[in-house]
Amino acid sequence: MTHPVPVPQGLPTERDAGPFDPPRAITRLRGARPVSPMAFPDGHMGWLVTGYDAVRQLMADTRFSSRQDLGVLHMPYETPGMPAPTEPSPQTPGLFIAMDPPDHTRLRRKLTGAFTVKRMRQLEEQIVEVAEQRLDAMARMTQPVDLVKEFALPLPSLVICEMLGVPYADRADFQANSAQFLVKDQSLEEKIGAYLALTTYLAELVTGKRAEPGEDMLSDLARDEDLTIEELTGIAFLLLLAGHETTANMLALGTFALLEHPEQLAALRAEPELMPDAVEELMRYLSVVDILFRYATEDIELGGETIAKGSTVVVSLLAANRDPLRFDDPDEVDIRRKARGHVSFGHGVHQCLGQQLARIEMRAGFAGLLRRFPTLALAVPADQVRLKADMTIYGVHELPVTW
Repeated sequence: MTHPVPVPQGLPTERDAGPFDPPRAITRLRGARPVSPMAFPDGHMGWLVTGYDAVRQLMADTRFSSRQDLGVLHMPYETPGMPAPTEPSPQTPGLFIAMDPPDHTRLRRKLTGAFTVKRMRQLEEQIVEVAEQRLDAMARMTQPVDLVKEFALPLPSLVICEMLGVPYADRADFQANSAQFLVKDQSLEEKIGAYLALTTYLAELVTGKRAEPGEDMLSDLARDEDLTIEELTGIAFLLLLAGHETTANMLALGTFALLEHPEQLAALRAEPELMPDAVEELMRYLSVVDILFRYATEDIELGGETIAKGSTVVVSLLAANRDPLRFDDPDEVDIRRKARGHVSFGHGVHQCLGQQLARIEMRAGFAGLLRRFPTLALAVPADQVRLKADMTIYGVHELPVTW
């Protein structure tokens, strides 16, 4: 059942309810009309989906396409300096998150063996060791220390570089280009420059691995003659970007959230066996990958609304994870909550391939940090922490801490 509610003019993005909560306008909209029409800045009338049940239903329905080459993908917020697209974006070889079955299935299947639960558990000891090395280094530094630079970003970067066979010595360049690529209002020229720099680097890397494969994931993929160099480059781009940006933001923002909820932090220190549940709850509560896009390939009924063919549909995972119809007291962080069923890793055929790796990294990272630094505290007032409201993956730019 829907109630009269103003149609949003673009996607509300201001974090006016606090650093960890959805924009107030999103929360109000979810309560009144969880599948809502939305006026896009370029004049397109598309949709915003905020309710948990509707989000799950949409993401399981492949009629809502992930492809960007079927029609114009309309952006729900102003992007200064970027002209509104007048035609669909061409499909990028290897970028399987922007594909539908069967193309998506063919490429994703090439990677499933590398991300099995068993293989990830085998990596766990190595990930814990990497975390301990970073914590050792941090302990020797002059305080205050930026947790993002010294721990949250290096941990997943070291792990994904080791897995893929990307030289960690090259991290400064690929991290800078990744960050530039993810800025919402970056100019088109700067975005293309960052993307080309990354893909040129990765194309050279995978070409070398095809000629002389080693013992790493990209080498394993390069041995597969069914994959072109362009597809290998697209896959490498996706794995490298997703493999360090998401977990790095969760580690930093999750630490910020725990420091701002000292009773939860104390409970987790007292009962470290709660860590698996705490990670799931922090994933639900923070939802650093907030917005996804889909394209309606036909007229589709969703949540009592008819979404017309050709509509751009914006999905808010953060709003869905805070839906009171699915989670009790959803705006409270509760490390004892059984938060499984959250949609932070997506749902359906595009559910995050590396979710088990991310979970292990977060468990190791948070556990090590809490154990090694029992007096960890923010070194600046909470309202001075710079939020990544300008980025497509949410988090903090820096997190100065002391102990």
